[in-house]
Amino acid sequence: MLNSRRALVAAVFILIVFFLITRSHDSSSGVAPSNTNTEKTSSSNNGGNAADPPADPPAAAAEIPPEKPKPAPVQKPRKDMSRMSTYDKLAYAYPYDVDTKFPAYIWQTWKYGPAQAEFAFGEQEASWSDQHPGFVHEVITDEVAVNMLRLFYAAVPEVLEAYQALPRPVLKADFFRYLILHARGGIYSDIDTFAIRSAVEWLPPQIPRETVGLVIGIEADPDRPDWAEWYSRRIQFCQWTIQAKPGHPVLRDIITRITNQTLEMKRSGKLASFLDKNIVDFTGPAIWTDTIFDYFNDERYFDMRDSTKKIDWKDFTGMETSKRVGDVVVLPITSFSPGVGQMGAKEPDDPMAFVLHNFEGTWKPESERHIGEQQVVM
Repeated sequence: MLNSRRALVAAVFILIVFFLITRSHDSSSGVAPSNTNTEKTSSSNNGGNAADPPADPPAAAAEIPPEKPKPAPVQKPRKDMSRMSTYDKLAYAYPYDVDTKFPAYIWQTWKYGPAQAEFAFGEQEASWSDQHPGFVHEVITDEVAVNMLRLFYAAVPEVLEAYQALPRPVLKADFFRYLILHARGGIYSDIDTFAIRSAVEWLPPQIPRETVGLVIGIEADPDRPDWAEWYSRRIQFCQWTIQAKPGHPVLRDIITRITNQTLEMKRSGKLASFLDKNIVDFTGPAIWTDTIFDYFNDERYFDMRDSTKKIDWKDFTGMETSKRVGDVVVLPITSFSPGVGQMGAKEPDDPMAFVLHNFEGTWKPESERHIGEQQVVM
């Protein structure tokens, strides 16, 4: 009987020990009841107790605004230019934006570069760099001019054809100034000019630069009765110094006119008999002046509904300060022609004198002209 009782006690003892061992194993393994596990998960998601509000973000993170998604780049749709007019091709290749800055370029042309011993305009050329620190200043020679036009006007081949067909170097020189300004903008000035004042001072402070795309000056304002024997137009705008933004409609228009007229004369065989006396009307200040006046009266660019008359020479004769017409600023004769001693022009020390023109080489023989002397096949 004693043995049976001992056996029963031993069995109970073994069961108690087994229960305690099993309970201890469950606690040490970290397994919690399902409701406890759910509460911990909820607390961890809120950064604390389930009833606590979300924590504030760090101060540094709060100061940095979220980055806005960048808009996809807008690509200019490609068009078939083969059926466009020359004017439309030029507008497509070099669109005009008056809001942009005037490019910091100075363009001049001559048959020799400043580094060559034959270059005779060092003082004049240096004046432009001195007055315009930080500008890109280039003196373009014949070979460089041809290569630049090939690059800039590859999409308008008739322009290249017209440039090559022009029979006189002076015609090429005139045409090039319009072409380089249309493609790149900036300032063009003849090699025999001195910069008296920086172009930064050409516009009066009350005229915002983002509203102006072309700056020109008066070359001639003859009031004598026989003016037509000396000048082509009663008011004549000079083209030895021009400031422009790329693609300006006046440049687009004059390039189109010269291109079409040149190719028409080429087809009719009239270029070979071209006379020097026609240069002013063909590529020089006469056609330049006509193109500007046509622009002033163009309904595509100006609201003419309230106009009582066309803008003409009477609006510019005798002016002594700058005058703005749309996006064009016209400077008085003193600005680009000081010291000529007539037509109201004042001396080079006048506050409105910006460029001094020495008038060297304007009608020299072809052997002494710049740009276009080399017959380079385009």
